[in-house]
Amino acid sequence: MADTKELTNASHKALKDYMGLKPEETLLIITDETEREIAYSLLEEGKKLCKEAFLVEMKSREINGQEPPQQIADLMKTVDVVICPTQKSLTHTDARREAVTYGVRVATMPGIKVETMVRCLNADADKVIELTKKIAEALRKTSEIKVVTEKGTNITMPMKDRSVLESTGVLRVRGESGNLPSGEVYLAPWEDKSNGTIVIDGSMAGIGMLSEPIKVEVLNGYAEKITGGKDAEKLNAMLDKAGREARAVAEFGIGTNYKAELIGEILEDEKVYGTIHIAFGNNKSMGGIISVGSHLDGLIKQPDVYFDGKPVMEKGKLLL
Repeated sequence: MADTKELTNASHKALKDYMGLKPEETLLIITDETEREIAYSLLEEGKKLCKEAFLVEMKSREINGQEPPQQIADLMKTVDVVICPTQKSLTHTDARREAVTYGVRVATMPGIKVETMVRCLNADADKVIELTKKIAEALRKTSEIKVVTEKGTNITMPMKDRSVLESTGVLRVRGESGNLPSGEVYLAPWEDKSNGTIVIDGSMAGIGMLSEPIKVEVLNGYAEKITGGKDAEKLNAMLDKAGREARAVAEFGIGTNYKAELIGEILEDEKVYGTIHIAFGNNKSMGGIISVGSHLDGLIKQPDVYFDGKPVMEKGKLLL
């Protein structure tokens, strides 16, 4: 367990080094009943670093991508920096997207744990940035991604001319947003084009560490059949509650944070170096067209990854 001093140091680094919080700026912290310890640590450090720091608590959302209350969404547009330690992700919400159009810098921290904050914010940011950029450059020249694993994943995802996004956690420029801590490259594959089988064997957003792998059969961009025991039943239930579009293949991502560990919280899990993740649901935040109140990532361990048939990762080891 991290001690109070370690959390204080991590909160200071998050706000000053990663968010670039300035003395003349205003900070809004959005939290819920599950993340008060981290939220109050950020508040105390924020008050030392900037002109005004506010904290607002809401009820924990039911699923990732569910909107915050309208009053909070309105408040987000009135400050310089927003940081969101919450149980469920606010990344793929209209509230986050609209705040960014006002020039607000927004960091989302879904499911953040004290240990994650201390561990991942101590990674060498320059090293994470270098690896992230290297993968992103290769992806921008790619038309099609293929992922294969020994457990049965065999999926093809066309992505020619789609935006490739670099998430390093460094959010110092007006209107920037992303996860904190971070370390991933991600994109939205073309809608209706992905086909094959995905075997999620690490963790699943909304579920955590899996008791057994979840097998997802994808046809023309949608998860048409999901099997694999109780965790698969949970995933089916979450997707059914959100509607048909929640089953759309929304994202492909590669983790680039060498400090991140697989712990069952997708915020950290999807950043683990040597893993990839595929998400279902909303992809508007990454240049797609799917608008639904759900975005659920599934983590895949030790993948073989191909860009236009060229191997770039072998059993989780980067070949670039």
